[in-house]
Amino acid sequence: MGSATCGDSALVIADRPFESRLIVGTGKYRTNSEMFRAILASGAEMVTVAVRRVDLDRSKEEGILYHLDPAQFFLLPNTAGCYTAADAVRYARLGRAAGLNDWVKLEVIGDQRTLLPDTGATLEAARELVADGFQVLAYTNDDLITALRLEDAGCAAVMPLASPIGSGLGLVNPYYIREIKRRLAVPVIVDAGVGTASDACLTMEQGVDGVLMNTALADAENPVGMAGAMRLAVRAGREAYLAGRMAAREIAVPSSPASGMLE
Repeated sequence: MGSATCGDSALVIADRPFESRLIVGTGKYRTNSEMFRAILASGAEMVTVAVRRVDLDRSKEEGILYHLDPAQFFLLPNTAGCYTAADAVRYARLGRAAGLNDWVKLEVIGDQRTLLPDTGATLEAARELVADGFQVLAYTNDDLITALRLEDAGCAAVMPLASPIGSGLGLVNPYYIREIKRRLAVPVIVDAGVGTASDACLTMEQGVDGVLMNTALADAENPVGMAGAMRLAVRAGREAYLAGRMAAREIAVPSSPASGMLE
């Protein structure tokens, strides 16, 4: 299942190691069976579930949680669908009370059309949840200042978007993602907008610690096949980053030395 490479270390969030740097969601799948098979194919160890949108009763076979064994996957509750800090805090606490855990992927949406986050409300909720003992993984814009403030607030990881949720546009602003990664000490997990394997690979080549995705798998013609491709892409992008790419040039350079050529 793991994807840690030779010479690489595991992804560590809040002192918990994860071999896979791919985190996946559980929404939008046609069936729960398809969801489960795609998660297995992805190799992901951490799986996120929307507290507001799933039945928290694990005993119901038609529910998502029935199919996800906490001994097999680390379940990350999220506050998807929340538009205020108060709602996000309430649903995070509901997930914890329902027996999930004290981790939360914090989402506070500020605009219904673009689904971009409300950074002010996200910061407000993050501070309250950290004070309440949560390990907060905060979804945010690709904005360095907000990322730094979320880190200062005590977040265990910061999750800037590649592009809007569900858009599949891929990594729109590589520079901002690289700068966030350079400046933060906590893990940086790119969340939202990855559409296909090349997007995942390019994202990981920026040096980030991981990628979270849902729609790219669930909306694919073959979610299980796409999940396998994403597993390989995340690993390839990480290995390429660690290997260090050649310098880009605007002129051709011979691949063989010019000296010692036969006359």
